Amino acid sequence: MADSSLSRAVRWDTVVGALLVVVLLLSFGFVDGFGNSLNLSFLIGNTLPIALIALPMTLLVVAGEIDLSVASTAGLSGAVMGALWNQGMTIETIIPICLVLGVLCGLVNGLLVTRLGLPSLAVTIGTMAAYRGIAQIVLGSDAVTDFPSQYLDFAAGRIGDTFVPYALLPFLVLLAIAVVALHATPFGRALFAIGASEEAARFAGIRVKRQKLLLFVLTGLLSSLTGIFWALHYASARYDNATGLELSVVAAVLLGGIDFDGGKGTLGGAVAGVFLLGALQNVMSLQDVSAQSQIVVTGVLLVLSVLGPRVARQIAVARAGRRAAAPPPLPKTPAPTS
Repeated sequence: MADSSLSRAVRWDTVVGALLVVVLLLSFGFVDGFGNSLNLSFLIGNTLPIALIALPMTLLVVAGEIDLSVASTAGLSGAVMGALWNQGMTIETIIPICLVLGVLCGLVNGLLVTRLGLPSLAVTIGTMAAYRGIAQIVLGSDAVTDFPSQYLDFAAGRIGDTFVPYALLPFLVLLAIAVVALHATPFGRALFAIGASEEAARFAGIRVKRQKLLLFVLTGLLSSLTGIFWALHYASARYDNATGLELSVVAAVLLGGIDFDGGKGTLGGAVAGVFLLGALQNVMSLQDVSAQSQIVVTGVLLVLSVLGPRVARQIAVARAGRRAAAPPPLPKTPAPTS
């Protein structure tokens, strides 16, 4: 199942990867300031929150589910981090507490979906509002900015004079783990099977509810980690941190060829979609495009990301049908001998 899904998605993955290369080349050549080390570091640093959440979101969508509460979970994690810091707790104690909080948020989502049979779209729209409201109760309108300098330097700094942020390194480790898990293990094959047909996966002995619950927990954990990174990267913990981030995550994942119906896609395509969206947003910022216009572009990309793979599959099916319906070639008649 994973292999067939991979082969069906590779054409769209190639399109997204090629488009990313084209956008980067054009940006290096024609956008002032795009190629300097500081801007490239900003580009990667600003894209990492999307990329972090995109890892578990890809697995979740492959399994036929979705989590729209990820940005609110990140905001709640940042708010709790700021509130506990104001209470005098050490950052080394706060971070594990926030990660456990993310696990609990994901667990709530997962239990509502897997045990009560509620649709994940409706559940996570509800918890999106609930988690954001709790974040506002926890921290109010305060902004906490006086975190330890070594943590701020790691979250926002870069390696020497290069454009590579320190935070990119742990992300690459998480990416490698996610790629292996999705594309090279029985766990990943089970996710593709669940997304393709949950009933067939259950008959095949896959523990569907347990797998989905684990995915929601992982999504909550990585969302909480994103909230910690966001507060340190931007040196500000507020209840409204990461507002709207779920739209960018979903747009990037679907743009990368992950089918919203589940069972299709690759993590490589999702990451290409993430950095394509990040590059476009960076270019628009350099060209002084307003934030409202950037949201419009993200929305258009979201529509295209859903429409594009479906159109590509329909074209492929139509071509295959025409080839199957074409009459076989006539046999060649031997030339007469003299």
